Amino acid sequence: MQTNDHKIRNYSAFLESKYGAHDTPERAKFDEDAFAFYTSQVLREARKNARLTQKELAMRIGADKSYISRIEKGVTVPSVATFFRVVNALGFTVELIPSAALHS
Repeated sequence: MQTNDHKIRNYSAFLESKYGAHDTPERAKFDEDAFAFYTSQVLREARKNARLTQKELAMRIGADKSYISRIEKGVTVPSVATFFRVVNALGFTVELIPSAALHS
């Protein structure tokens, strides 16, 4: 008797079955939400590594603690300007590096 071991063997196929094929509105929405969640987690981890509270970070960028909380929960996606203010307040910089795929 075979059982499902709950291991994903083909992640692309899994995403396609659950969220639609690439270049569909459903998949675009999933990708956008996934990037927002990932960004929120990166910023949260950077804040914690900087040993700052949400309130301290908010004060550094001129925002409310609740705004930082919403960003870290992935509820709010900061504007590009706010993202750069947060990154700078955490002592980081953003470097844009061309993708190798774009040069092929």
